[in-house]
Amino acid sequence: MYRFLLTPRWWAINVFTVVAIPFCLFMGSWQLGRFETRVDSHREQQTQADDAREAAAEPLRDLLPVTTETSGRKAAASGRYDAEHQLLVPQRMLDDREGFYVLTLLRTDDGKALPVVRGWLPGDADSKADTAKVPAPPAGHVTVTGALQSSESPGSKGVRSGGGLPAGQLGVISAASLVNVVPYGVYDAWITATAADGAMTPVPPAAAPGSGLDLKAFQNLGYTGEWFVFAGFVLFMWARLLRREAEAARDLALGITPEPAPGDPAPGGQAPDDSGPDGPDDAPQKRSPAGAA
Repeated sequence: MYRFLLTPRWWAINVFTVVAIPFCLFMGSWQLGRFETRVDSHREQQTQADDAREAAAEPLRDLLPVTTETSGRKAAASGRYDAEHQLLVPQRMLDDREGFYVLTLLRTDDGKALPVVRGWLPGDADSKADTAKVPAPPAGHVTVTGALQSSESPGSKGVRSGGGLPAGQLGVISAASLVNVVPYGVYDAWITATAADGAMTPVPPAAAPGSGLDLKAFQNLGYTGEWFVFAGFVLFMWARLLRREAEAARDLALGITPEPAPGDPAPGGQAPDDSGPDGPDDAPQKRSPAGAA
């Protein structure tokens, strides 16, 4: 039995090891679980997106509020477009090209407005030549069908606009960003129209926040590996310390003591005397001619 394991120092080392290894394994398993959850959510979102393309449109009121289950599903809303408050959403990418969304508010039959992205056009939202291609919204009472989307935030994927924007442009598609733009209530959601007018291209729906395999998902996977490495490192250091201590105890039992390093105190507390008969540096003393006479 290694008696040194009963010393207070080794009690502290053992307690730390017993606590640290399960903690690291728990944290690694937790991070791995979060990664697997994101993978499952990504698969479910893809399945829902595929089903939504073939499913019939549902009334907007039946899909609100927007959740990870309802995001991307086909919604239908009826009302009249507010052509006076048509907005452009600049710096949006589609097929590796930069352009802008054309957003028009649909005054629904229940009074609230629904932001509708009618399509995407390539170019610059500040260019008159590019914005001249924007078709006017349909007049009269219409029924709009499109993929339901949750409100954006400044950190949402694809949102690039920052700072002040000129009148008629919108950086983030959300009810909060529209509250001071229009004089009526707006749904905390928006849809991207299934069909686009004129030269516009329909905007494909985005995955629900937190359901895609984004950078955070792979960060969880990286943290998983780090925690498991920490657990292995703690075990390695404990085994190394145990081996070194056991070797030192065995040497003492055999009467083998480590040689003192130069300058270490000699037994008895006194420093070793390095001076020889000829002086401290063992160099022979030379006499001057006067002294030898």
